[in-house]
Amino acid sequence: MKKINKKIMTAAIVGAGCCAPVIAETTFSYSGYIKMDTMISDYSAGEANPLIRDFYVPSLIPVSDGTTESSGKEWDMHARQSRIIFKTSTKLENGSTIGSHIEMDFQVTSGGDERISNSYSPRIRQAFFTYEDFLFGQAWTTFMNLSALPESLDFIGNTDGTVFARQTQVRYTRGGFQFAVENPESTISNFQTGGRVVTDDNAMPDLVLRYNWKADWGGLSGALITRQLECNDASIGCDTTESAYGVSLGGKVNIGDRNDIRFVLNSGSGIGRYIGLNIVNDGVFDAAGDINAIDITAYSFAYRHHFNDQWRANFIYAGFSADNDVTLTGTGATKSTNSLRVNLLHSPSKNLTFGVEYAHAERETESGLEGDMDRLQFSAKYAF
Repeated sequence: MKKINKKIMTAAIVGAGCCAPVIAETTFSYSGYIKMDTMISDYSAGEANPLIRDFYVPSLIPVSDGTTESSGKEWDMHARQSRIIFKTSTKLENGSTIGSHIEMDFQVTSGGDERISNSYSPRIRQAFFTYEDFLFGQAWTTFMNLSALPESLDFIGNTDGTVFARQTQVRYTRGGFQFAVENPESTISNFQTGGRVVTDDNAMPDLVLRYNWKADWGGLSGALITRQLECNDASIGCDTTESAYGVSLGGKVNIGDRNDIRFVLNSGSGIGRYIGLNIVNDGVFDAAGDINAIDITAYSFAYRHHFNDQWRANFIYAGFSADNDVTLTGTGATKSTNSLRVNLLHSPSKNLTFGVEYAHAERETESGLEGDMDRLQFSAKYAF
């Protein structure tokens, strides 16, 4: 982080209406990176949704019955993953420190016609502040293990197997323990016809309990989430709730001085929106309009190997499966996805990285329709 020191003058009330200047030391810092991605993709079942052309989204792999050939080759280039982070740290009069963090990039935002301007809108990724043992604001969900994310050219890398969500929360941390009250949301599939209903009717927050264990050889973590799925909308005939839960285990194990293994296992009932960019929904309506939670299992494994100071490679595998009740979801629901990727990265300096990555991904629906994606990706990244 680049740092700039500045003294901030504040005022404190002393006695009856008298003001005395108080000087607080504030450190400003910024960081981020510029990243260019070039992707050559081939989809076995035809042209894909534009979003998967920017980064891998498992649920958007086109599928077919395989009886007809379809051309789905695409060339894409963008710099949308580039981001900027601003931070402050201020020593308060009471001796405590307050920190702030705001982070932006240009992914999944509007604008940017490729004909002329490519002027994509910025978006907030994270915006929070910390005070003593508390975090307030939008940040990575406490249910997610950030240390288990692999080093990939793709935006996520182990998408099928990982929890991936940022949301507003209040988090308390004491030692290795973390407890968070996080913003709820329910995604429900329509009875037999699929689709997605985003209800926004939750009366209870999502609750997460986590423990992080760090050691010289790496670290492990375990997290539990409990939540309530809810729909209360007369226009679609629902007035129902359903309990949901999940568990996440993951970590990183160092091998020698530089190499490491990263892994994660996620399982639960009614946590679909947290896994793999919402591969399946949290639940599905039955004929009576009640919510039935969907059981899922997801996992990933990654190995990073350094050849020397400048060259390294990563092997990443991730998988996902859903236990759909097809009498409720219909046969169009995603049954499973998986992806395999291998990359080679070259860093002539610690702030500059060039890389190439090959990825193969597959998706299958409950009806047996299948599709796959093959992608060759080149990236150039400068971090500052």
